[in-house]
Amino acid sequence: MKLKEKPTWRELPFACCIPEPGNSVYYKTGDWKTLRPVVDKEKCIKCGTCWIFCPEYAFEEDEYGYYNPNYDYCKGCGICATECPAQCIKMEEEVVE
Repeated sequence: MKLKEKPTWRELPFACCIPEPGNSVYYKTGDWKTLRPVVDKEKCIKCGTCWIFCPEYAFEEDEYGYYNPNYDYCKGCGICATECPAQCIKMEEEVVE
């Protein structure tokens, strides 16, 4: 599957910018990621290590104790996958439709 060509940073619409500090709650800062974490719940031990190491706190615990990535704020850095002791997080290519 081929990705659509992505714009350069100079071609991004203004809505993607964060012109002043503290306003990131109004913007989906995960829009620029090229990779996304995918959690295999069969392997997950519900330890929360992904949440602890995520620099964006982009993981949210659900009612079953699993930590799910919030793709609106995940920037695709891959730290969660690197630190996961169960190796249940794989980074996959972000597909833009």
